[in-house]
Amino acid sequence: MRVLLDENMPHKLTRLFAPEVEAITVGQRGWKGMRNGDLLRAAQQEFDVFITTDKGIPHQQNLRVIKLIVILLEVRSNRYEDLAPLIGKIGAVLQEAQPGEMVRVAG
Repeated sequence: MRVLLDENMPHKLTRLFAPEVEAITVGQRGWKGMRNGDLLRAAQQEFDVFITTDKGIPHQQNLRVIKLIVILLEVRSNRYEDLAPLIGKIGAVLQEAQPGEMVRVAG
């Protein structure tokens, strides 16, 4: 499974995922600065999951037509210390969610 972490997320989070999950950030992929709609359309060509803290995504994008699982992390900040504890919950979501679905994971 391939996971793309949004631009504002720390790259060291990528190391916390299970071995069968290939996780990279938008910056590592070279897509920094892309607008959300363009980013999601590009991401669905290469990735299975998009993880973000951007609360506007569900309101700005029609996620049902995007062939990605979108995980919205509801946390205090996008700092590593706030995001890292959610990796276990994210792993559980990855096992059950389907493309076109948006799942909220609270911190």
